[in-house]
Amino acid sequence: MKKVKIVVFVPTTHTQKVLEAIGKSGGGVIGNYSYCSFLSEGVGRFKPNEKANPFIGKSGEIETVKEDKLEFICPKNKAKSIIKVMKEAHPYEEVAFDIYPLLDESEL
Repeated sequence: MKKVKIVVFVPTTHTQKVLEAIGKSGGGVIGNYSYCSFLSEGVGRFKPNEKANPFIGKSGEIETVKEDKLEFICPKNKAKSIIKVMKEAHPYEEVAFDIYPLLDESEL
């Protein structure tokens, strides 16, 4: 089964909500374990334009915010539905995330 790794950046105030949504939707399953993820802390930086409706900050001003980088895997065929749920739980109007294809150990 093909898997992908999804990495998403979340303000620390919403980390648990987003992690719960990811886990409930089937993200983060590794063998007999569920809700698996890795979290690292950092600072996000952005400047909303005049058309933006920012959750944090003001249009035209550079903002920095404490964020968590969440990493988890999921089956490729479930990725779209998990991303949809992840975005619904996330407070930002533009959710920053990456998707990485993964090799299975048998492919090495």
